[in-house]
Amino acid sequence: MMTAFKFELVSPERLLVSEEVEAVVIPGSEGEMTVMANHAPVMTTINPGIVTVKTVSGKEERYVVFGGFADILPDGCTLLAESAVPVGDLDRADLTNRIKLAQEEASVASDDQSRTKAEQFLAQLTTLDGSILPA
Repeated sequence: MMTAFKFELVSPERLLVSEEVEAVVIPGSEGEMTVMANHAPVMTTINPGIVTVKTVSGKEERYVVFGGFADILPDGCTLLAESAVPVGDLDRADLTNRIKLAQEEASVASDDQSRTKAEQFLAQLTTLDGSILPA
């Protein structure tokens, strides 16, 4: 049996998860990473994507996050999301609106660095749209 650790997923609106879990997969800025008990201390930014939580009972829960950061310690992980909802609660209109706003931001970027950052965010949202919502 895997060792459990404390995981919290917090958005500005509410605390979505606060429980002992076996593993968490997060969309870190350098790619997906799996966090388990006794993980080396790390702090990472979070890209828009899916957070998968494996509970002690073996159940998997999935949440959509739109950026933020994670603080990972050997005995726990706290993910502070800019925005987060359970996958089942996300609707196409909300994600479509976020994509439209990102497109507008990319089109009015004043320099190459801003444009690149906006285009990367847009690509992440578009990938997220294709991976969780049916057409």
